[in-house]
Amino acid sequence: MTQDSRKRGSVPTAEAARPKTTSRAARSRRIAAAGTAVAALCAGFLTACTSASSGTGGGRPVAHTTSSPGSPATAPSTPAPAGGSSSSSQPPAPTVTLSAGPANTTHLNVLKPITVTAANGSLKRVTVVNDSGKVVTGVFSANRTSWHTSEDLGYDRTYTLTAVGTDSSGESTVRLHRSWHTVVPDNYTLPYFDTVYGSALENNATYGVGMIPVVNFDESIPNEAAAERALRVETTPHIDGSWTWVNDHTLHWRPQQFYKPGTVVTIKAMVYGKNLGDQSYRLFGQEDRSISFRIGQRHVSIANAKSHHVKVYFGGKLVRKMPTSMGRGGIVKGDHGQNIYLWTMPGTYTVLGHENPAKMCSDTYGLPANSPNGYPCEKIPFATKISTDGIYLHELDTTVWAQGHENVSHGCLNLNRTNAQWFYDHSLVGDVVEVVHSGGPEIQLWQGGDWSVPWSQWLAGSALH
Repeated sequence: MTQDSRKRGSVPTAEAARPKTTSRAARSRRIAAAGTAVAALCAGFLTACTSASSGTGGGRPVAHTTSSPGSPATAPSTPAPAGGSSSSSQPPAPTVTLSAGPANTTHLNVLKPITVTAANGSLKRVTVVNDSGKVVTGVFSANRTSWHTSEDLGYDRTYTLTAVGTDSSGESTVRLHRSWHTVVPDNYTLPYFDTVYGSALENNATYGVGMIPVVNFDESIPNEAAAERALRVETTPHIDGSWTWVNDHTLHWRPQQFYKPGTVVTIKAMVYGKNLGDQSYRLFGQEDRSISFRIGQRHVSIANAKSHHVKVYFGGKLVRKMPTSMGRGGIVKGDHGQNIYLWTMPGTYTVLGHENPAKMCSDTYGLPANSPNGYPCEKIPFATKISTDGIYLHELDTTVWAQGHENVSHGCLNLNRTNAQWFYDHSLVGDVVEVVHSGGPEIQLWQGGDWSVPWSQWLAGSALH
């Protein structure tokens, strides 16, 4: 028997030297001896050719993998045990794979979350940091097979992801690295909440049933539809309404009818991450803003130029009747040849503000003080403003003789001191004042006559209708 045959584990037979006839006992002794020799040779073969499994406890080696952008990270497969068979009846666990999104790594929308998903395993650690080293908050799914950022990203920033996943046994891990750069705006714009008069809306304040909230952007808006879609108005109880554009950066909102008392109005300007420009001019919202206000008791005043009285109704009940002297009527030429109407123009006004005193000059609306119909600046007490071009209900005791009898003003509603102060103290911004039986053209939108605009025309001023 040769050395090579031992290495191969072969056992030579003695069949050629065996006698043709042999007793049963002798044959049994030879078979036993041959079995002993085979066992000894097999034991020697196993000792020389079999090695222990690698690692501790027979576990898989740990893999550390870095993926290229857009490619999932996968742990390498574990080699099969020597001899082509497994010591366990269970198949090996599937290889853990990590993938991340979004797919585009530049011009990333700041509202788009960064996500990581683990297949055939779970996520052990996930970290996203910006280029200043700030860690971005994120949330794991319940089974830790996915993760996503839970806060908005910043404009023009680089974000780097590091994720570590593990297979079901917890012994094989894989790493994933990705980076993104967010969109770079050409400019930013910020929305402001104002009244028609231009003063700031007050959060949680109470306004009248004719209140007109205004959104002013600090930049001209190329994409009015995108801006309007970013503005949300919520009312409780619900009431339908619409925005209308009054210029390229200003919108007014109103329902078709006056609000019900007690209505809560919330306006949200969700402009962050929204491109309000176009492809050639990326104008993005600087930040989101919101405001809420409440509608108070229904206050409606009827100013009758023919009867020379103002009737004030609270909740439909007449609470005060005030003698007045309104616009004398007629048309005069202004300093640039423009027409200036001396009527208290008919239509639906709202209270815009309160001034005590108000500084009034005919020069402010284009009528020189030294002209036949002009007057110099003077301070007028208890003035409640109802139009942007200077119509007030105010005290003017020098015309008490005409109040209730004759119209002698340049357009304002003159009252005695007691009535002027009462109206000043009891009116809300947004209260309704309707002027009837007066001459001249109807009050226009630019003057604060939002409620005088027909509903169909109001809707036509929206970029979404």
